[in-house]
Amino acid sequence: MKGIILAGGYGTRLYPTTKVINKHLIPIYNKPMVYYPLSVLMLCGIRDVLIVTNPDDMSAFEKLLGDGSHLGISVSYTSQNEPKGLAHGLLMGEEFASGDSVCLILGDNIFYGHGLPELLRGARKLVEEKGGACVFGYYVKDPERFGVVEFDRSGKAVSLEEKPSNPRSNYAVVGLYFYDSTVFERAKKISPSSRGELEITSVNQSYLDDGKLEVRILGRGYAWFDAGTYDSFLKAGEFVATIERRTGLMIACLEEIAFNNGWIDEVQLKKLADSLKNTEYGHYLYKLLGEEAVGKL
Repeated sequence: MKGIILAGGYGTRLYPTTKVINKHLIPIYNKPMVYYPLSVLMLCGIRDVLIVTNPDDMSAFEKLLGDGSHLGISVSYTSQNEPKGLAHGLLMGEEFASGDSVCLILGDNIFYGHGLPELLRGARKLVEEKGGACVFGYYVKDPERFGVVEFDRSGKAVSLEEKPSNPRSNYAVVGLYFYDSTVFERAKKISPSSRGELEITSVNQSYLDDGKLEVRILGRGYAWFDAGTYDSFLKAGEFVATIERRTGLMIACLEEIAFNNGWIDEVQLKKLADSLKNTEYGHYLYKLLGEEAVGKL
């Protein structure tokens, strides 16, 4: 399975900040926003990642993440010249996927919770072994902002609707999708919505119509943020700050995940720590090695 991060768009809800910087490069507390979705893919065990972004922003992402080799992964980039919906962004990754299954994640979505890696790997295994698609529902108080999933009494998904004025449930479909290799052909067949966009909900509906969509619930033990507005952006940063200050452990530390996954060794981690020795981030990497920081803040 390969991973695709959608990090394009205009970021109009975060204007005027996004007039000069791609929103996915703005920090959520102490790390660029894009670190969070990338960490989810890494926790899932995915090592081949494509970042879909705007042509003018590609060099900034490349400067931040390079080719990913320092993390034991491969990161490549492609541009979406004009944002025409999430499904359109997905189609930008067809050549990259090369017939493989994919995990698509939105660049402004942040996930946290005990057992998250196991949950992610379970969804990956389901799609790789049985095909179809697996998405997640999360209870929200403002479902009209999202794609909404309706369940029957047995907990089976029976309908999907994009940003409904009268939602049939309070369960939003989060920006994390596991798809088999048929997803690109499905995306090509959908028509633009009334908003003129190729909606990812229409892709999910295609799987639902064929009886090949599984919707799993992210319960109260999980936190999910769609950091696309100033309010949600602030809440996400406060959440990450609270967890990290309380535990002393970082959320979405890419180097830590790569090290724990066995994708880089102690020598490589030490080299990364040395390159950041005068920063709090570098000091955290030294702690992972059981060493004292050599630099000063």
